[in-house]
Amino acid sequence: MKTNQGAACVFSVDVEDWFHILGLPGSSTCSEWETFPSRVERNFLRLLDLLDQHLVSSTCFFLGWVAQKYPRLVREAFQRKHEIASHGNKHRLIYEMSRSEFREDASSSRKLLEDISGASVDGFRAPGFSVTPATSWFFETLLEAGFRYDSSVFPARHGHGGMPGAARGPHFIGELLEFPITVASVLGRPACFFGGGYLRLSPLPVIRAMAAQVLDEGRPIIFYVHPREIDSSQPRLPMPLHRRFKSYVNIASTERKITSLLAEFKFDTFGRLSEQYVERANCWIDSPQPRVMAGGA
Repeated sequence: MKTNQGAACVFSVDVEDWFHILGLPGSSTCSEWETFPSRVERNFLRLLDLLDQHLVSSTCFFLGWVAQKYPRLVREAFQRKHEIASHGNKHRLIYEMSRSEFREDASSSRKLLEDISGASVDGFRAPGFSVTPATSWFFETLLEAGFRYDSSVFPARHGHGGMPGAARGPHFIGELLEFPITVASVLGRPACFFGGGYLRLSPLPVIRAMAAQVLDEGRPIIFYVHPREIDSSQPRLPMPLHRRFKSYVNIASTERKITSLLAEFKFDTFGRLSEQYVERANCWIDSPQPRVMAGGA
């Protein structure tokens, strides 16, 4: 039984393969990716089955490289009533690209996904949440590339970026609606419990307690996972011990945890949630300064 019938949550999937882990020598280019055996098809389809079992529609941020190789995954997700969004084309960090390089990467991924799905692609998520104060051009460039909303801002310190002090609730930046990754306050500091290694590491009672805090503040909870996170038999890439822990901790129990979350929370897609925020605002906000639309700044 869903325990938060009036609450807004989004379950999102960053659709990439097991070897798309950022910052590792020998696994960072498309030519290197071609040498690895793919596991994204079975893992992503398993996630779709879990979502179907709980009647949850998710937002799927497809890496363009995956969509081009496995277009049937895009069509399958769309046919099962999930929203198609972009995770970029080649899994490059935003701050390692020029503005023009990013515009091309984002635009090409959007066109590819629209051609495959036949639907409008309005949402974007940066690989590694790699938006920083130094990439202030990012938001305007997304609008130029045809996107209407984004979920790339990590409002705390993060290994590949992060924007400590950024607004925690959904807000407009110019005409772009930003859905920051959800953090909760722990001893006065922002901490994430709702996606990736954070979700895998956190016990369910802790996730529930932090979720209650966020919902009480009137903010939506953004959950995010990768298909590899339900694949305990995936190959392991060579990496430093701390990265290995972060990348593979609790993978064997993640599917059970996801199943519990899908059963307990009420979910909607970013697309439908963004329509609600636009309706509340009654127009796109023109100010370049973020304006929080719901809950904690």
